[in-house]
This record gives sequence, structure tokens and C-alpha cells, in this order.
Amino acid sequence: MPKTLQISQSLRAWMDAFMHRSMREWGRFAKSTGLTMPQFSVLMQLHHKGPCGMSEISERFEVTPAAASQLVEKLVQAGYLERTEDPSDRRAKLLSLSPSGARLIEQGIAERYRWMDDLIKTLSPEEQAKVSEALEILTRAAQSVET
Repeated sequence: MPKTLQISQSLRAWMDAFMHRSMREWGRFAKSTGLTMPQFSVLMQLHHKGPCGMSEISERFEVTPAAASQLVEKLVQAGYLERTEDPSDRRAKLLSLSPSGARLIEQGIAERYRWMDDLIKTLSPEEQAKVSEALEILTRAAQSVET
């Protein structure tokens, strides 16, 4: 088997296993909070991209402004989001994570990746070093081809 095909198959197998496990843990955590996946996704978007307006939520999630408003309102009432005046447009509101929302997301991220700590413990120090080196190479390569 050619090396490139072997590498591709190995990467795909790892990606499938990683995504399955990561998403399963993410879903479990989200469910344990009582939030829906769309609600949790809004919190994650604000965590990664920072404060935004309601129209951006509507566009990012491809929902109507009314649906976005309902989604956000539940998160505001639960204390996970805050609304503030947009300094560039006093008529508009900016949405951002509240301290409670930020803690929830940090907890979710920790839960999502906890299984990897257990996985690492199953590897010998030599295997850990090889995996670490390979992942650093892959990360640099992925970053160089990112558009």
C-alpha cells in the first residue's frame, strides 16, 4: 500500500474515533445542563468568536430572527448570556457570555476532552512522545494549508 494512502487511512480512522468520542462527551455534557444543543452552540459561538448582535446569531445558525431571539432569551433568563448596548449602534444590543456562561463552557470543554487523559494513560512514554511529535507535525501542516 502506498505510504500516502496508508497515512490517509490512519488519519481518517483516528478522526472518526476522535470525533465520535468527542461529540458523544459533548452531547452528554450539554444534556446534563438541561440546555438544547442549539442553545449550547450559541454559547460556544460566543466563547470562540466573542460578543455579537442578534442578527449574527440568526445568520450563523440560519434561523429566523424570531427563532434566534427565543433561543437567546432563554439563555439570558438562565443567566448564561448578557445583553449590553452596542457602542456603535445604541439601538442594537450585543450578546456576550456572562461569568456563569463562561464557567459552563469551560466546564464543558474540560468534560469533552477528559477521555483523552484516560487514553494517554494507556500509552507508554515512548508512544506518547511519538504521538506528540506526529500531532505537532500535523498541526503545523494543517495551519499552513488553512484558508
